[in-house]
This record gives sequence, C-alpha cells and structure tokens, in this order.
Amino acid sequence: MKNVIDHFVIGADSLEQGEEALQKLLGVTVPRGGKHDAMSTHNCVMQSGNRTFLEILSIDPDAPAPGRVRWFSMDEAETQQRLAERPRALCWVVGTDDLDAVVAASPVDLGEILELSRGGRTWRLTVPRDGHLPEGGLLPAFIEWSPGPHPSEGQQDLGVRLTSIVLTHPQPERLTETLAALGVDHLARVQTGDRAIAFELDSPKGPVVID
Repeated sequence: MKNVIDHFVIGADSLEQGEEALQKLLGVTVPRGGKHDAMSTHNCVMQSGNRTFLEILSIDPDAPAPGRVRWFSMDEAETQQRLAERPRALCWVVGTDDLDAVVAASPVDLGEILELSRGGRTWRLTVPRDGHLPEGGLLPAFIEWSPGPHPSEGQQDLGVRLTSIVLTHPQPERLTETLAALGVDHLARVQTGDRAIAFELDSPKGPVVID
C-alpha cells in the first residue's frame, strides 16, 4: 500500500484573508482553485513539491447550504472563531492507492468514504459524518484519486516547498502508534506539547512555519 502526503489544508475565514496572509508570509499569491459543491466551500491551490499541493480552504459565501455538515470542522464554532483571527494550519491529507484497505485496518474511525468529483476528476475521501477532524487534525484524512495525473501537475509552481508536517501531542507515543497503524508515521514529525499541527515550508521569503 502506497501512502504519501497528497496535500495540506490551511483554513481561512475567507479566501481573501488567506491570500493576503500567505502573500505576506510566503511572498506569493496562491491562485484561485475551484468550488466544492457538495460542501459549499472553495479554495486556492498551488504546487508544494513532490506531487503535493497547498490548499487554502474557506466556506463559500455565495454557495447554498450544503445539506450536510462541512468537512474539516469548517462548521464548528471553535474553528470559525480561530479562523476569524487568522488563517490556520487545519489538517493534512494522505494519498493512498487502496482507500478501502486503509479504512478497514484503521484503529480509529476515519469516517465515511465520500465519492466526489469536479470537472473530469473524481476522488474518494474519508470524512467523519459529523465533520470533525480526528485528533483535531493530527490524524490525516485519506484520499484516493481516479487514474490520471496528480492534480498538482496542473497547478502553478511558485517556488514553495513543503519540508515537514509537525504534529504536537501531550502523549506523542500514543499518537505515533496510531500513525504507524495507519502506515503514515514516516510522513510527519511528532513532538510533545499541547495538541497542534504546523506546516514547515521553504518559500521565496525563506523558511516559514504555518500553524
């Protein structure tokens, strides 16, 4: 089973807020992406090296209510309050070639597998029914793309590279055991402290940490 970092998500109160904040941090303007009709969200995306991409995600104010809880805790009052302050590292997404096997073997509830599409691409993604982030985003969501080039190949390369995902947990051994059971412990660095997630990047403005 091949598990790799697919993309990482920075939540924002609005795309404009996210674009402005990352322009100051990274020295680049993240291009607009598309809309997620099933979730009433929209994004900005760009390559981040090694077939990965950075995503700024926010609720789409022009979209109708989605008829279900949005993904990545976007409907939770705590998340909305934190994003109103500034864009935040929200979660990470791992690409796999056998999503059913990942879900079947997982020691934690990763949620249901949603079948999603946009344009000519389809993908399958784990999303908890209540929209929460497992371990507050420290455990990844899992995605399986339909055959074809990885989406990052069609995105702009503005010189930003993901160098590390850093997961902070008060019981790092327990988190590491869960990550190992999911087959992703090699994809992130775990350290001791209050629960937090951070993305370490190289950018045109030098090393940057987004937390």
